[in-house]
Amino acid sequence: MVGLPARGKSYITKKVARYLNWLQHDTEIFNVGRRRRIAAGAPDNFAPTPKPATAASLLKLSTTSFSSPPGNNPKRTDPNISDIAGGLNQSAAFFDPANKAAAELREKVALETLDELLEYVLHRGSIGILDATNSTRGRRQAIIDRVREVAGKELGVLFLESECHDQQLLEANMRLKLSGPDYKGQDPVKALEDFKQRVAIYEKNYVTLGDFEEKAGIQFIKMIDVGRKVVAHQVKGFLGAQTVYFLLNFNLAHRQIWITRHGESLDNVAGKIGGDASLSEEGKKYARALASFMEHQRRVFRERQLQKHDESSHMPPRPGDITPPNPEYSKGDSIDDDGRPVEKNFCVWTSMLQRSVATAQFFDDEEYDIKEMRMLNELSAGVAEGLTYAEIKSSWPDQYALRRADKLHYRYPGAGGESYLDVINRLRTVIVEVERMTDHVLLIGHRVVARVLLAYFLGLDRNDVAKLDVPLGRLYGLEPKPYGTQFNSYQYNSETEWFDQIPNSQLTNEEGLVVKVNN
Repeated sequence: MVGLPARGKSYITKKVARYLNWLQHDTEIFNVGRRRRIAAGAPDNFAPTPKPATAASLLKLSTTSFSSPPGNNPKRTDPNISDIAGGLNQSAAFFDPANKAAAELREKVALETLDELLEYVLHRGSIGILDATNSTRGRRQAIIDRVREVAGKELGVLFLESECHDQQLLEANMRLKLSGPDYKGQDPVKALEDFKQRVAIYEKNYVTLGDFEEKAGIQFIKMIDVGRKVVAHQVKGFLGAQTVYFLLNFNLAHRQIWITRHGESLDNVAGKIGGDASLSEEGKKYARALASFMEHQRRVFRERQLQKHDESSHMPPRPGDITPPNPEYSKGDSIDDDGRPVEKNFCVWTSMLQRSVATAQFFDDEEYDIKEMRMLNELSAGVAEGLTYAEIKSSWPDQYALRRADKLHYRYPGAGGESYLDVINRLRTVIVEVERMTDHVLLIGHRVVARVLLAYFLGLDRNDVAKLDVPLGRLYGLEPKPYGTQFNSYQYNSETEWFDQIPNSQLTNEEGLVVKVNN
C-alpha cells in the first residue's frame, strides 16, 4: 500500500483481502501501524487478544535486520525495538524525522513487518499485503530490494496507492481516525488538530507513484477517491488482474444487503435435495411475511439515513461526536431538491428455480427491482438430484463418504454436478455487482448459495463455509461499514408470521459450534 494517512488504505486492504481469500487465494494483511502501536507501548484496540507483553515478544522480533534474510543475523549489535519502546508518546511529534528514537522504532517495525510478510508468502500463503504509508520513493525501493534479496524475481510486487481529492471523503476518513486506536477516547477537536499535524509531516516527504515507476517498469495501481478513478500500470498476472477488476467495482455507499433461503418447498418436506419443487403452504406464508418485513426494514433504514445526515453533516467534529459525514451524499445525484439524501432503490434477486422465484411473489414490482439470476441457482447434485441423503448413501456409499470427508472440494458426479468451488466461481459476478451497486438488495437463494455469500461478506474461514448452519426461515441482514460489516440475523416465527431478531447474532456450524466472523 502507498498513501498518506486517512486515505482509506486499511479499508481497501480489508476489502481486497476478503475477496481474494474468498476466491481461495490465501491472503493476509500485515499492518505496520498496529505493530508500531504495540512496540511503542500503546494499547491496540483492534488486536484479537490484547495482553501486556514486551514489543519483542508481541512482534516476534529476534535479531533479524533488513539487510539479511530472516534468522541469519544473530550477531547484530544495533538496539532491538524493545530497547527503545515502553510507552512512547504517539502524538504528531512521534512522526517527525527529527525524533530519532521514534524514527528508529518506526523504521524497524516497518522492515520487520515486511520480513513477516515474506515468511508468510514464501512458506504458507499466496498474497501478503503490507498496510503502511510507504510514502517515499526510498522506502518503496527498499521494499523491492528486500523482496528481491529474499525471494528473487519470482515473487510479484504490486504497489496500490490511495489518493483522496474529494474534501468530504477526506473529512469523513479523518473523522473515522478519531475513533481509531491512536485517538480513541480523546477530545475530538484536539485529536483532529494533532492528526492533521501528523499528515502535514508525511506530506513534506510524500512522493506519489508516477513517472519514476513507469520508467522503471514497476507494477502499480493508483486509486483515487476510493474508486472514482483507477489507473493501472503494467499489472500482470491473474492475481493482479483480479485485484484491478475488484477495485473498479466497490464503493462507500451505506446500504443494506439481505440474504435468505427460499421458503419451504415440497422437496424440503420430503427431505429431497436439488430439484425444482414449488413452495409448500408454509413456504408461501414465509414469502408473504418476507415482503412485509423488507418494507418495514426499508422504512426504518430511511429514517436512520435522514437522522444521520441531519446530525453529522458538520466539520470539524464537536466534543463527543465521532460519527463521520457520509461522503456518498456529496455527489449531486444522491441529494434531493431539499439537500437531503434520496431514498435508495431496493433490488430483489432470486435464482431461476421456482421455489426461489415464488418466494419473491409478494414484492410489488413497481417498488422493487426484481430479477432472476441463474448464478444464484442451488449447487447441482448431478445424478443425485431429487434424492434423499439416505438414498444417496444406499446407492453410492463411496461417494457419500467422499462428500462427508471434504464437502468444500467434493463435486457430485453426473451431468452438471457441481462442488462448492464451482458455486464460488459462478457467484463472483454476483459479488462484484453487489459491491458495485449503491442500492439495497435482497438475495433469495438456497442453502449452498447462502453459505457462500455469507462466507464472503463476513470473511469466514474456508473450512467453515461448507458446514455453516443456514436453516430455512433464517434471514441475514448486513450493512457495510468502514471497518467491517454490521451483521444481524432474524428468525421467522410461524405463529406470528413475522421475524424475531436473534440477540447477539452469531453464526454456527452444523455441530452447533460458533463460527468466527472476520469482518
